[in-house]
Amino acid sequence: MYNPAAFREVREDVLHAFIRAHPLATLVTNGADRPDATHLPVFFDASTGLLRCHMARANPQWKRFESGGRALVIFSGADHYITPNWYPGKLEHGKVVPTWNYVAVHVSGTASLFDDQVSLLRHLHELTDSQEAAFPSRWSVADAPKEYVEGMTKAIIGVEIRADRIEGKWKLSQNRSAADQVGVVTGLDSLGSHASQEMANLMRAHNSDRGK
Repeated sequence: MYNPAAFREVREDVLHAFIRAHPLATLVTNGADRPDATHLPVFFDASTGLLRCHMARANPQWKRFESGGRALVIFSGADHYITPNWYPGKLEHGKVVPTWNYVAVHVSGTASLFDDQVSLLRHLHELTDSQEAAFPSRWSVADAPKEYVEGMTKAIIGVEIRADRIEGKWKLSQNRSAADQVGVVTGLDSLGSHASQEMANLMRAHNSDRGK
């Protein structure tokens, strides 16, 4: 992705934490006739650099990986429209335009398939357990009838991607003056929506972290 130096995030721990916090990703492939994209929850094994997900067998996209092939996995975070009215610079020189702040991580690598029952069940456990960890009463794949789970696994196919490139983009007004950045945060706070507050908090945390 186009990623100017001001927005580039390269810290491995930050990128890995972002992926874990935003597991619903977009899996993108490109074929001779058209590109394909599917939205899937993804489990990231940082120790091995592997991403695992699964899709319905009825989804033809998995056939792109029958002989290997590459995939792009996009993880998206907070985003918000930024109006030029929040920039103090507007009153000084008027040379301002709207933009959109956002955070995203792109992971690309070689993909392969797995469809044996043992591997699929192991994947379903790791994916579900990672999401259920936040609940006081946790559901497990083992809670469902064995025959039911086995029947469901026949309708899916696993995809494993060996990540060889991870790119992070934190577009948080770093290319603006300190005064304009403060103006953006103040403006976002004034809106009071969940999306605006999330972006304002992210900007505050990022600028504070970078200042250390």
